[in-house]
Amino acid sequence: MGQHTLGGDDLTTLRAAYARMITEDLPEQARRHGDWPIERDHCFGRVVLDNVFEDVWYEHINGSPAYEHLSYAQLRAAIAIADRMRTEGRPAVAALNRRSLRWREEYRQAD
Repeated sequence: MGQHTLGGDDLTTLRAAYARMITEDLPEQARRHGDWPIERDHCFGRVVLDNVFEDVWYEHINGSPAYEHLSYAQLRAAIAIADRMRTEGRPAVAALNRRSLRWREEYRQAD
């Protein structure tokens, strides 16, 4: 699979940035503040990806890790959402988490 380059951002670089934000930066920030509704990396991944798709992410992506299967545009959107969580902190995390949980409740009710 070739790398998609646009403005110096290739997929490999974007994937690494996303992974670092989800697995290191956001969980560390959550632990430091202590009042965020989520703090584990897989929770941040769920919230970010659900908000990218405005739905339960695994209805749109097959494969693991999920971020390896995102398109360039989806990956940029995921990074923007993670960055919003990082910069705005608890209010953004709480709001985005509520959206994710609502989509998941709708998904469970549709079964």
